[in-house]
Amino acid sequence: MYRVGTLVLAGALLALGAARLPAQEIIDRIAARIESDVILLSEVQALSRYQQLVDGKSESDAQILDRLIDQWIVRSEAETAQFPRPSDQDVAHGVDSVEKSFAAPGEYEARKKQAGLNDTDVRNMVAAQLYLSNYLDSRFRPSAQIDPKDVEDFYQKAVIPRAQAQGQAPPSLDAARDYIREALVQRSINEQADRWLNESRARVKVNKFVDQSVP
Repeated sequence: MYRVGTLVLAGALLALGAARLPAQEIIDRIAARIESDVILLSEVQALSRYQQLVDGKSESDAQILDRLIDQWIVRSEAETAQFPRPSDQDVAHGVDSVEKSFAAPGEYEARKKQAGLNDTDVRNMVAAQLYLSNYLDSRFRPSAQIDPKDVEDFYQKAVIPRAQAQGQAPPSLDAARDYIREALVQRSINEQADRWLNESRARVKVNKFVDQSVP
């Protein structure tokens, strides 16, 4: 699956400036302007919290902002194409996969609480991620051409050494063929998506207001 990274849905409305509300805390502010749209600080923070949940750590604010810009590009094209949203069943399966990535249910709940997320937050993140990854899959999978020689090379250079490193007997090439082919297809999708995003960024007007961190 293309690593678009993790996605944040649109944030709340921008709060009034501090000069107009000197006695109140600023709820949100703009992290970047992209075309006629904005990416808010709340979106950067929300993606950071989700990364903390699934990875145990988060990227810098500048890196997260770059991910959100890429996601904006993908989402804009998907919405223009009227690409369908993932089903409730697919989203539920995605949430279940996140939970099962932890050694125990208690660990998932503890990490979720530590990251400041609730079940709705996680579900929304998963749904948005699926929307983007499904779109990229549909866009680039048809042009992913896998040579049989590539499958054999992957088997020799990746599958066998990994099994040996774990002290296990490697599966046969025939048994691993479908898995290897899908891994190579996903790699092709990633490479195509990266090239497309690099080209798309050059055509999109972006003004960033985040450098290395957001106070």
